[in-house]
Amino acid sequence: MNAADTTFMMISSALVMFMTPGLALFYGGLVRSKNVLGTVMQSFACLGIVSILWVVYGYSLSFGPDIGGFIGGLDHLFLKGVGLDPGPYSDTIPGLVFCAFQLMFAIITPALITGAYAERMKFSAFLIFTILWATLVYFPVCHWVWGGGWLGNMGALDFAGGTVIHINSGAAALVCALFLGKRRGYGREAFHPHNLPMTILGAGILWFGWFGFNAGSALSAGKTAALAFFTTQIATGAALLSWIFAEWIFQKKPTTLGAASGAVAGLVAITPAAGFVGPIPAAIIGIVAGALCYGAVFLKSRFGYDDALDVVAVHGIGGFWGALATGLFASLFWNPDGANGLFYGNPGQFMVQVIGAFAAIVYSMILTFIILKLTDMLVGVRVPDEEEVQGLDLTQHSEIGYSL
Repeated sequence: MNAADTTFMMISSALVMFMTPGLALFYGGLVRSKNVLGTVMQSFACLGIVSILWVVYGYSLSFGPDIGGFIGGLDHLFLKGVGLDPGPYSDTIPGLVFCAFQLMFAIITPALITGAYAERMKFSAFLIFTILWATLVYFPVCHWVWGGGWLGNMGALDFAGGTVIHINSGAAALVCALFLGKRRGYGREAFHPHNLPMTILGAGILWFGWFGFNAGSALSAGKTAALAFFTTQIATGAALLSWIFAEWIFQKKPTTLGAASGAVAGLVAITPAAGFVGPIPAAIIGIVAGALCYGAVFLKSRFGYDDALDVVAVHGIGGFWGALATGLFASLFWNPDGANGLFYGNPGQFMVQVIGAFAAIVYSMILTFIILKLTDMLVGVRVPDEEEVQGLDLTQHSEIGYSL
């Protein structure tokens, strides 16, 4: 066991945990003031819900002994056998630290989906949906890629969660937005963010935490962590500029919201590639991500679905681009444990990335629909119209965010 690696991974885990409150602020500022606490509560509650699931069976299903390439076994129920000795996924850190780091990933993934159904889902439905989605969607897909499942064995590259986290949550978000339908007044009323400084603060916390998200995925304080740290910054800065220049061209003004959204788009896109590509490809990934995700926001209005906080455009499209870009730009020069991509003479890697991305999309969409149908049968997923008009803060939690 290595003390430096263990310290690095504990700090990285704390940084990734901090991202979920950051997401709560990011989302909370984007909704109307009558829904700010309901929105923040959904992200914050994931910290409790998924932590318990992870200890009971989530870690075991994700990282237990492989069963048919699809799911982990039940050998680690209640974290049996997961202790302070180095585990099978790292020779230098305690198994419990690896477990904690992966828990933070599992927490934020269902929290990302909440942006798609913001301002209209019952809190009881949110609880049931989150438990079922984490169990039936996140844990299996995590195992596919990182836990010894079929995608990892095929050679799919996903350094820190482009497929497992962002494509997975983005596909689910699209189904949620379509299933719940549009918010009352959508398309007739202007739904403006109520607190953009809160959103910028949330974006800054996400950016800060993402260094633990990506660099920590190296599982040691070495060269690969340094590469992931740097490429994360370069891609994010490039995407921020790309987004605001795109809206400057098409909307005549760059916006604060555009800067925050562009930064998150860059963070999402570089996630699967962070430890496999160099700085210049990282910049290219970011530039494309900013413009591409900005365009996807516009397509939302063309297709007519109400993804309240643009989870599909930023996480779904950004994650999809990042997964494919990994298959284009990955280089053994930067990471001998990775693979060469298409631009370095290995078209097969690009095809593996395509298969992995579409597998996650199809699986997530089908299971999310089934989970929503079941949740709707149990408690109903959407608040009544009069409660939606009054706001979720009062009707779901008997609180108000502001008393000015």
